[in-house]
Amino acid sequence: MPENKAISSFRIIKKLKSHSKIKFSKVSEDLDITRVTLQNRITNLRENQIISDFTITVNPNIRPNLKYVFMEIKTNPQEPFLVKNLFEIPQLVMLDGILGEFSLIAMFVFKDLEDFNSSLSKIDSVMADSYFKKYQFIETIKIYKINSLRLNEVKQPLKDLDENDFNILKILKDKQKSKLLSTYEVKEILQKDYNITLSQSTIHKRIKDMETDGIILNYSIRFNPKLIGYKGKFYVKIKPKNPAKYDLIAENIERSKYITNLFRIGEQYGLLAIVRVKEIDDYGTFIKNLYETEEIEDTFTNFALDELKPFTNFTLF
Repeated sequence: MPENKAISSFRIIKKLKSHSKIKFSKVSEDLDITRVTLQNRITNLRENQIISDFTITVNPNIRPNLKYVFMEIKTNPQEPFLVKNLFEIPQLVMLDGILGEFSLIAMFVFKDLEDFNSSLSKIDSVMADSYFKKYQFIETIKIYKINSLRLNEVKQPLKDLDENDFNILKILKDKQKSKLLSTYEVKEILQKDYNITLSQSTIHKRIKDMETDGIILNYSIRFNPKLIGYKGKFYVKIKPKNPAKYDLIAENIERSKYITNLFRIGEQYGLLAIVRVKEIDDYGTFIKNLYETEEIEDTFTNFALDELKPFTNFTLF
């Protein structure tokens, strides 16, 4: 097998995504390089902070449904402690510095409504120390697209998850770090962190069932978008001309490769999209095409200046 040193970082990262647990032998075969070369390239990408941890995408429509909540925050450069304190909230999955009336936008994922309500006081306590004390929540009503996956194209979960399932999902999402965890390692983490004892065979079956049932949507690796050519990230609030057509409009615009995440929100602008582009000019093309559908009345855009806590598990294009 030839050692192709011209294999790009982009191609390697794109291959490190799979519906089931990533098989490095298959990835190296697809890239036409040896397993050793692949591991060396992955190590190099991590050392150069182009990639970081392995993770999974969890279907937000699991039962009970995950609750995605955005938070817009007005702050100033003199209070870096605010970002530090936000990082200590475990449900925080994304935090960006943005241009506009608000200077930060955060995304939290709560286990359910009860988890959201019980976390509000902690979030309020963090914001009580801020200078402006100006912030607002944007609750999502429906999720059309997550990490480039259109949810109307994937199997939707039909059974309720128990606490053990949730804990396994959390471990696979947040604890894999630089390597994929084995069922033995998941078993050890369950015992150490949650005081739960499950056999490896039980863990393996639960994971396989969650893959089959559309709960685990994929396995992938987190990466730094700017270091592989994505120069722009935008938050776009979209106001349709006809509010009765929200679902139809969402199903049309979610086909855009630039939209990595699309949410229905309870606001004047009823759709919120996260848009990624390689060139800033691409965003102008995206907006132009959006209005050419003649279904959009208005849009409101925030440009992400700095990805303080990245949420990068989208499909490369």
